[in-house]
Amino acid sequence: MFDIKEDRKKMDEAVERFKTEMKKVRTGRAHPDMLAGVKVEVYGQFMPLNQAANIAAADATLLVVTPFDPGNIAAIESAIRADQALGLNPADDGRVIRVPIPPLTEERRKEIVKNASEKVENAKIAIRNIREDARKAVKIASEMSEDVKKRAEKEIDEITKEFSDKVDAEFKAKSDEIMKI
Repeated sequence: MFDIKEDRKKMDEAVERFKTEMKKVRTGRAHPDMLAGVKVEVYGQFMPLNQAANIAAADATLLVVTPFDPGNIAAIESAIRADQALGLNPADDGRVIRVPIPPLTEERRKEIVKNASEKVENAKIAIRNIREDARKAVKIASEMSEDVKKRAEKEIDEITKEFSDKVDAEFKAKSDEIMKI
């Protein structure tokens, strides 16, 4: 019999990557993961912001970034400002960087949902690629009868739908959160 545990595991990993990407999407409330995609040039190399500073949400509308080395404060501030997808305007006081999170306009909310939907499509493509690899493995398996191959393909399609539905549910929850005022 054909074993789909490995394919199920790969699809689960694709869904987890998607969930991680969704955490980075701005919802109107301050969350440290919003800055997860920011890369800062410190000590001559680029590194994720969370490796150069501590990020905390002071309240629902303010992130506080505390650099590990105060000498990197200007580089961190410019890296946050340079990320146009975030649209944030940080300010520093010499020790910490305060990043106010402005309220989202209706237009900006729709734009964020649209950008998030691109991530949905990428996740679904990853799941479909896993499905195709599994179907190819079933087709070339010579020890299986045609009936077993058909059942395996049907099972592969079912788990593909299951994981695709998980991505859709995660996206719906996130888009509802974004659109909520």
